[in-house]
Amino acid sequence: MKIVAHRGYSGKYPELSPLAFAKAMELPIHGIECDIRLSRDGKVVVNHDATLERVAGNPGHIAEMDWEDLRQVDIGEGQHMFLLDELLEMMEGKPHHIYIETKHPSPNGEKLEQEMVNRLRLAGLLDDPRIHMISFSHKAMRRIRSIAPDIDRIYLRRDWERHFNRPDILLSRPTGLGMSLLRAKMQPSAIGAHGLPTYLWTVDRPEDMKWAWSNGVDMLATNQPEVALHAIEL
Repeated sequence: MKIVAHRGYSGKYPELSPLAFAKAMELPIHGIECDIRLSRDGKVVVNHDATLERVAGNPGHIAEMDWEDLRQVDIGEGQHMFLLDELLEMMEGKPHHIYIETKHPSPNGEKLEQEMVNRLRLAGLLDDPRIHMISFSHKAMRRIRSIAPDIDRIYLRRDWERHFNRPDILLSRPTGLGMSLLRAKMQPSAIGAHGLPTYLWTVDRPEDMKWAWSNGVDMLATNQPEVALHAIEL
C-alpha cells in the first residue's frame, strides 16, 4: 500500500506549507497530496479552502486576492502560502508522486484545470507518471481527460453517493477511485471496484491504517505519514 502525505506532513507542520512538503519528502513514502486554487490574477495557489479564515484567521477569498497579497499571509509557524510551480520545483530529483486536487466549485470554472496543465507542461512534468489528478468533480475529470488524457485521474466519491449512485456508475471515465475511510468501512466491497485502484482518505490511526492495508487499499492519504510507515507492513 502506497503512503501519501495529505496536504504534506500536515499532522506535524502547517498544512500545505513549504515546510510540510519538505518534511514529507524526507520520508521514504510514495507521495504527497495538495489542493490548488486560482488567485484573482491567475496564479495557481496551493491552498485547500476558498478563504483564508481557517488557516490564517483572514476572511479574504483566494479568488478575490492577487498573489502579491496572498504570499504575505502567515499560515502558521512563519510559513507562507506558495505556488504549484514552487512545489513542482521542490520535487526535482525526488522519487515522490504528487496527487493534485483541483478545488471546486470555483468562480474560475474550467480555467483551473487548464492552468494546472500549463504549469505541469512548463515544469516538463506533463507526461511524468508521478503526476496524478484527483477531484470530486466529474466536470473537472472530463476536462483533464480532454486536454491531458495521459494524466492519471482519480475520482473521489462522496459518502452520500453510496445511496444515490448504488451501481457506482463512472460518469467521467476515471483511472482510479477514491473514498473516505468511513465509506470504506461501511462498504468494503467498493474497494477495488471496477478493477480500478483505490485511494483512501484521511487515515491517521494505526489500527485504521492496518485495516486499509489488509483490505486491499492501494493508496492511503494520511496527515501522519511517519505513523503509517511504522504501522504498515511494506
